[in-house]
Order: sequence, then structure tokens, then C-alpha cells
Amino acid sequence: MLTKQKKLSRKQIKEDKLVEFYYKSQVFFEENKNKIMMYVGVAAVVVIAVILFLNYRSDQNEEAGYHLSKVMEMYDSGDYLGAIEGRKDTKLLGLKDIVSEYGSTENGETAKIYLANCYSNLGKADDAFKYYEDYSGDIDIFISASLAGQASYYALKNEYKKAADLYLKASRVIKKDVRNADYIYQAAVNYFEAGDLEQAKTLFETIKEEYKTSMVVSQVDRYLTQLN
Repeated sequence: MLTKQKKLSRKQIKEDKLVEFYYKSQVFFEENKNKIMMYVGVAAVVVIAVILFLNYRSDQNEEAGYHLSKVMEMYDSGDYLGAIEGRKDTKLLGLKDIVSEYGSTENGETAKIYLANCYSNLGKADDAFKYYEDYSGDIDIFISASLAGQASYYALKNEYKKAADLYLKASRVIKKDVRNADYIYQAAVNYFEAGDLEQAKTLFETIKEEYKTSMVVSQVDRYLTQLN
């Protein structure tokens, strides 16, 4: 007489499946251990490479910051050509060399803005534009400076609509920036020159309402009298 099979509980079924999975895993590992060890080794190498790269980037950024701090004395004194070229005799790197060697670091990106400012102050608009446009750092004050620098280039080339759009964009990077009134004013002037009188009027009125103590507010009325 056949005995009635005992019904397995859920726990027993689960345990059996775990045992089965364990043995299957053991077999799979034995059959593929060479490949597995190779992949683990590759993953470890990748992790180590990433760590070394990040450490290298950090060191590079520190070096860029050191060189940038040294050359800023020349920049602040108005020696823009000296700041660009540096001093070979004292091994003082100029902004051009800092950008060339460390341009992918955050401090190297910052150097691009100062380099662009130097060229702008020397009347070299094309060179200035190159570095304003090339800025890709994450510091808001330099992002807005980059946009405004590009805007000034387009205004110089009589491409007023492009200039206005970039000035307006620069004014929106930082909510409370002392330069925003000037950016908005420059945007309004360029919209005026581009023939977008409605947008120009809106921005001039914004300056009168929101930037009453700014340096540019006194220049707004001469435009508004032409627009009203």
C-alpha cells in the first residue's frame, strides 16, 4: 500500500530551492572561475584607475590654483600682457600657460575668464571671445561673466539680438548679483538697437522699479522718452 506523500511546507520548499541554487552556483563558478576572476580583476583595475584619476585631477586643480594666485598680482595691477605671458625668468606661469596646462580643472576654467578679460582690456576682442566661449566651469559668477563677455563681442560686431539675449541670460545666473542691473541695461540697449522696442522698454522699466540705486538707472530715462 502506497503511503500518502507528506505535503511540503512553504519554508521547506524555499529551503530546497536555496540548496539547489547553492549547488548550481558552485557548479557555475567551477566551470567559469577563470572568466569570473578575470572580470573581477578588470573591475578592480577600473576602480583603481578612477581613484588615481580623481586624485590626479585634484592635484592638478591645486597646482592650477597655486599658479593662478601668483599671476593675479599682475592682473590686478593692470599688467594684462604680463598676466597673459607670465615671466619665464622667474618661472611664473601666465594665464595662457595655466589654461593650456590645467584648462580641464576648475581653477584652469577660472583662468580662462581672467585670460579673456586680459585680451578684452587689450582690445583683442576675437581672442577674448574664444576664452569666454570656452568656459565650462561650475562657478556661477564666472558663468555670468562668460555670457556677458560673449555678449559684448556680439554687440561690437553689431549682432544686437545675440548680444541682448546673452546679456539677459547673464543677468539670470545669480538672483542677487551686483552686476545684474548692468547686464539688464546692456540687454535693453541691445534690444533697442535690434529693433525689439517692446522688450527694451520692459527691461528699462524693470531697472527703474527693481534697481533704483544702481549706477545705470540714471541712463534709462533717455531711452524711455523715445519709447513712450
